[in-house]
Amino acid sequence: MTDHILVERPEAHPGVQIIRFNRPDKKNAITRAMYQAMTEALTAADGNPDIRATAFLGTEGCFSAGNDLGDFLAVAMGGGMPREVVDFLYALVRSAKPIVSGVDGLAIGIGTTMHLHCDLTVASARSQFRTPFVDLALVPEAASSLLAPRIMGAQRAFAMLAAGEPFSGEEAKDAGLVFKVVEPHQVEAATLSLAAKLAAKPPEALRLSRDLIRGGREEIIARIDEEARHFAARLQSAEARAAFEAFMRR
Repeated sequence: MTDHILVERPEAHPGVQIIRFNRPDKKNAITRAMYQAMTEALTAADGNPDIRATAFLGTEGCFSAGNDLGDFLAVAMGGGMPREVVDFLYALVRSAKPIVSGVDGLAIGIGTTMHLHCDLTVASARSQFRTPFVDLALVPEAASSLLAPRIMGAQRAFAMLAAGEPFSGEEAKDAGLVFKVVEPHQVEAATLSLAAKLAAKPPEALRLSRDLIRGGREEIIARIDEEARHFAARLQSAEARAAFEAFMRR
C-alpha cells in the first residue's frame, strides 16, 4: 500500500478501521495508487468480521483536493476514467459495513462526492465542499448526479455540481450532505466516536437497517458507469483540453 494512505485499527476504538489521506504536501490529492489502497482496505473490511465500521479522515485543514491531475490525466486522456477510480467507487457503493467521514478544510471533486456514499459525515465550519466539474468542461462523477438531488434537492445539487458553488460546513449540513458540524480540532474525535458507536451495535441488525435505508446498489452502479462514459467523452473534447490547459497555467 502507498504510504499516502494510512490504514489504521485504533485500540481505543475496537471494530473501527481508519482510512486516512496522508499527502498533506499535495493537499491530499488522490493518485491511482491511493485509490487502489483505499479499495483494498474497503474490500478487506468487508471480509473481516472484526472490522465493523470504516472512518475516512484527512489531515488538518484538508480532507482532499480531489484527483491528482497529473496522475489522473496520464491515463484519462487516453482512455477515460482510470480503472482504479471506478473500482474505488464500486467498493464505496458495495461496502457491507457502515462508513463515516470527517472533513476539515478542503474537500474538492471526489473529496466532496464520496461523502454522498457515507452514512455519517462530520465537518468543521471552515470546511469547503466544491465540485468544479463543469469549470473543467467535465460532468459529475461518483453517481453524484443521482444522489445529490435526492439528498440536497434539485437546486442545491445544481449549485454544487453544475454551477460549482462552494458549500461551507454549515451549508453542507443544511443541504443534508453533513450530519454534524464541530470545531476543527474536534473533527477526528467526533468522527471516530460515531464510528465506534456503530461498531458496537448488533452487526446483522445494523446491516439490514442500513440496506433498507440505502436501497438497491445497482441503480447507483449504473449511474457511475453512465457518468464515466460521459466523462471519458468530455475528456477528448476541445473544450476540456482548453480548460485543462488554462488550469495548468495557473
